[in-house]
Amino acid sequence: MMRVDLNSDMGESFGPWVMGDDNALLDIVTSANIACGFHAGDPDVMARTMSLAHARGVGIGAHPGFADLQGFGRRRIRLGAEELGNMVAYQVGAAIGMARMAGVELRHLKLHGALSNMATDEPELARICYDAVLKVDPSLVLVVLAGTALEAAARDLGAAYASEIFADRAYNDDASLVDRGQPGAVLHDPDEAGKRMVEMIREGAIITGSGKRIPCRIDTICVHGDSAQAVAMAATVKKTLTDAGIEVKRFD
Repeated sequence: MMRVDLNSDMGESFGPWVMGDDNALLDIVTSANIACGFHAGDPDVMARTMSLAHARGVGIGAHPGFADLQGFGRRRIRLGAEELGNMVAYQVGAAIGMARMAGVELRHLKLHGALSNMATDEPELARICYDAVLKVDPSLVLVVLAGTALEAAARDLGAAYASEIFADRAYNDDASLVDRGQPGAVLHDPDEAGKRMVEMIREGAIITGSGKRIPCRIDTICVHGDSAQAVAMAATVKKTLTDAGIEVKRFD
């Protein structure tokens, strides 16, 4: 039987300001990427989200991004190599510390927003980020954008990695995500997203906006947790996959 993990970015609330319905999403997804306090989140939110995820058997990962609360980590910031590595390592360390406080294990890491997009465009940035992660904890699984420089960097470093596709984002012909500022970059129809994911899993390929097929390994599917329809999107994608005979299960 074919199988795939279903992940979502969460823990992105801050103090009294709430982002997304993490509690509901955690009943659906199998892995959670938890913000580390730079682009979103704070220590209390991290601890609470990790505890909720652990109670449901959901895999827990760190989701580091740029120090950009106002821009939600979606603005590109140019940093030197040492500063970039330190920024990522700092957030991984925070996630490990909060996980230990909650009595849970940090299993994986996924770069957030503009940091991930820049590392996709620039292989050296991907290597700097992942090298810093592995120096902190070489056992972490790197969740990488399938078919991109992120995947190549993880492979070159000899890291364990899970290749990811997105249920709610459109793709360019180089396997990168269409910029959010472009029309059609974000998909809003849960039924369309579910059918699209089944097609990609069965073909073992990313299907771009132009219809191009890019063969790739697919281990996990992401549904963003910060949209109004996130819960409906995740639930529909999961049901559509299951109905198609594809098992939704946490990656090894």
